[in-house]
Amino acid sequence: MIAPPPPVDVCPVSSEELSGLTSDGKNLYAVDDSDDGTIKIQVMGRDCVVRRTITAPVNPFDVEDMALAPDGKLWLADTGDNNKSRETVAIHVVSPNGSAQLFRLTYPDGKHDAEALLLDKTGTPYIITKEPLGSALVYRPVAPLNAAAPVAMEQVARVSLSSTDTPGGPLEGTLDSRLVTGAAQTQDGSVVALRTYTDAYLFPVQDGDLVKALSGDPVRVPLPNEPQGEAIAFEPDGTLLSASEGAGTPIRAVAGAAALAKPPPPTTTTTVPPAAQPRTEVVSSWDNWPLALGIGGTVLALALFFGLRLRRRA
Repeated sequence: MIAPPPPVDVCPVSSEELSGLTSDGKNLYAVDDSDDGTIKIQVMGRDCVVRRTITAPVNPFDVEDMALAPDGKLWLADTGDNNKSRETVAIHVVSPNGSAQLFRLTYPDGKHDAEALLLDKTGTPYIITKEPLGSALVYRPVAPLNAAAPVAMEQVARVSLSSTDTPGGPLEGTLDSRLVTGAAQTQDGSVVALRTYTDAYLFPVQDGDLVKALSGDPVRVPLPNEPQGEAIAFEPDGTLLSASEGAGTPIRAVAGAAALAKPPPPTTTTTVPPAAQPRTEVVSSWDNWPLALGIGGTVLALALFFGLRLRRRA
C-alpha cells in the first residue's frame, strides 16, 4: 500500500470548540460542541473566513459531529454525553435556511458518549460511540426517524482500533489513538472514515453496506500534533480534511486520501482458446500393411490366373 502523504495546513479557523466539519466543494461547514441556546453552523469560504451563519431555534445539549446529505441538509449528531446522564440522544436535521427537525434516539443497552456520525445512502444515521475501554460501538435506528417520539437503536457493529505512536491529543497517551471522535464519508459513499484524536481510519464500502465495511481492515492515515482533533470530512474529490478544537488551529488536508482505501476495480481476463487447426495425419506404409498385403495378394493371384490361361491357349 502507498503511504499516505502528511496533512498540510489549509487555513486557520476562528472556532474555539470545533467538533463537526463537512464540505460541498465550494463551502466548508463547521459546528461547535458548545451552544448558547441555538444551533449555529458557520459557512466558510476556502480561506476559512466565515461568510454567513446558519442558525436554528433549537437548544442542543452537546453537538459532536455533522454530515452533509445529498439534498443539502446538514445532519447534526447531538450525542455527546461525558457524564452518561442522557436518557435520549438527538439528531438535528438543519436546512440551509435554518429550519430544523429534531429526532430523538435511545440506546438498547444503557447510556453512551458518542462523537461520530455517518449517514448512509438511504438516509439512515449511524452513531459510533467513544469508548475509553474496549471497542467503539456502532448503532442505528431500528425504524424510520420519528419527530413525535424517540426511536430505539440497535447495535450493528463494533470497531477495534489499536494504539499508535502518532503524537497529539489532549491526554498525549495511547488512549488518544483509540477514542473515536469523528466520522465522515465520501460524496459517492465508497469510503468512510473514523478518526481518533491522532489518526484517521479509512474503510472501503461495497454496495453501500456500512456494517460490513466497518468490520474490514482500514487504511490508517496519521494526523499528528492536533491538540484535540475531533473534526473530519471529505472533499468531493476525495481529499481528507481534519481539524482540532482551539481558535487559530488549522484545517488540514490529505490529498487523494480516499483513493488509498478504494479497492481496485475487478479485472476479468478472458482466455481465448487457440483456433482449431486442421488435423493432418501422416500414415506410415507400415501402418496399413494388412491392406497392402491384401492388394498385393490379389494382384498376384490375377497374374497367375491369366498366365495359366495364356499357357493353355498357346
